[in-house]
Amino acid sequence: MKNTAFVFPGQATHYVGMGKDIAEAHKEAMEVYDEACDLTGVDIKKLCFEGPEEVQRLTENNQPIIHTTSLAILNVLERKYGLSADTTAGFSLGQYTALVYAGTFQFKDTVSLVKKRGIFMQNAVPVGLGKMVAILGLDREEINDIVTECLPLGHIEPSNFNCPGQTIVAGYNAPIDKAAEIAVKRGAKTVFLPVSGPFHTALLKEAGTQLVEEIESRNIEVKDPVKRYADNFTGKFETTGIKELLRQHVYSAVRWEETMDTMLTAGIDTFIEIGSQSFITNLNVRCAEKHGIEANCINIRDLESLDNLLRFIDKQKV
Repeated sequence: MKNTAFVFPGQATHYVGMGKDIAEAHKEAMEVYDEACDLTGVDIKKLCFEGPEEVQRLTENNQPIIHTTSLAILNVLERKYGLSADTTAGFSLGQYTALVYAGTFQFKDTVSLVKKRGIFMQNAVPVGLGKMVAILGLDREEINDIVTECLPLGHIEPSNFNCPGQTIVAGYNAPIDKAAEIAVKRGAKTVFLPVSGPFHTALLKEAGTQLVEEIESRNIEVKDPVKRYADNFTGKFETTGIKELLRQHVYSAVRWEETMDTMLTAGIDTFIEIGSQSFITNLNVRCAEKHGIEANCINIRDLESLDNLLRFIDKQKV
């Protein structure tokens, strides 16, 4: 599809029943779930379809179930309906899904790799010592002021630049709680994320090293992308050095706003988010508005939304 990007969601976009109705209706999706179960030795299909949510939420489970669900739905779009896009990107964990689509990785390698990535990330900071909070309604300068004010309480830094007016800060509990308190006093809204650690901060530097060691010890092939790939560590189109970018991204901020800026500037006007909830679809709308572009921002996660996409495509042909 012309001027279209397939984009993929990251951690914490899970829910009980994710992918179930599409997999039951389309063998192309069920085959991916079955393959994931065989490759990992974990009943990923049952975990996605039945939960429980508290087990889905664990980082080492959360990453492979979201990755698998996105690729299961993508398999339906490609094999059943012949849909494709020449540009792709993913939000944090979603980068691995985008890179499978771009031909950099194979699913047989990534489904277990992202599970290990989750373990490395979780082990970097003991559960209960760190957290993440989204701050809505303040600009980056105001966020930086708050971070500076809270630094005496412990490590804190911006970890996600999601879209205009939405930034996530992460770090140890005390400075994050204080940052949320200050942000509310300045008129912002705050939302604590349902995750188990201060991800995408310098506290996870060792996890980045472990990730690369895992890739190299397993001799996982990392090819250059064959599709146009927008990386959300740099926020730019990248064609080489993907392994090093993934290492640094584990402990560096997600730059989704810059990633969207790059794709919008390149003429992309349709963004199809594949899998789980519509978190980045909402971000995409805000980013497009900044550019004055009425972009088509669509999320595919179940049969109803799949039907909506197919109707949208039919209208474009008229």
